[in-house]
Amino acid sequence: MGYGITIRVRGEYALFTRPEMKVERVSYDVITPSAARGIIEAVYWKPAIRWVIDKIHVLNEIQFTNIRRNEVSKKASESEALRRMNGSNEAFYLSATENRQQRAAMVLRDVDYIIQAHFELTAKAGSDDHEEKHYNMALRRLRNGQYFTPPCLGTREFGAKVELIEDGMLPPSSLTGSRDLGWMLYDLDFSNQRDIKPLFFKAEIVNGVMDLSRVEVRR
Repeated sequence: MGYGITIRVRGEYALFTRPEMKVERVSYDVITPSAARGIIEAVYWKPAIRWVIDKIHVLNEIQFTNIRRNEVSKKASESEALRRMNGSNEAFYLSATENRQQRAAMVLRDVDYIIQAHFELTAKAGSDDHEEKHYNMALRRLRNGQYFTPPCLGTREFGAKVELIEDGMLPPSSLTGSRDLGWMLYDLDFSNQRDIKPLFFKAEIVNGVMDLSRVEVRR
């Protein structure tokens, strides 16, 4: 296992959308491993390393609430973008006002997680890509509150407060016993860019902890 970090992630609202919900957005009960990885990558990411989520601690009781959100009903097409890249001078934009629509969403509220993760060097690592170098850079950015993109809890409007835990003292969870959360999105398989596959696993929380070190991932 590579160098590891422990962070605390909190926010007023969170939305980790279930892919089976096609119209209205409904969140998973807890943060997904891919969303947890996205928060860390928002702080520090390089092609030479790959972050792996080891454990997720759920500190607060799982609570849902219903809200309505403004969304756009369509997105700019790839073909339209290619036309501009090939020399077209037509205006290229998507009017949020003209394409706005309201959708209901069932979101989480008052979320508080501890994320334990480590990174491994990838095939893109060069001769100067040492684990200690990337580890120290990640720690420095976390200590200084720096990030490449604002970390969020599922969607950009739900910002995340990220803190580094260095003393090893983890806050206790309010959850006890075992909870079966069913099938949850683990990550996306990008090995074939033309056919990106979702990966799922059977999620379970035991005394507030989701242990991801031994999960069985399925397509």
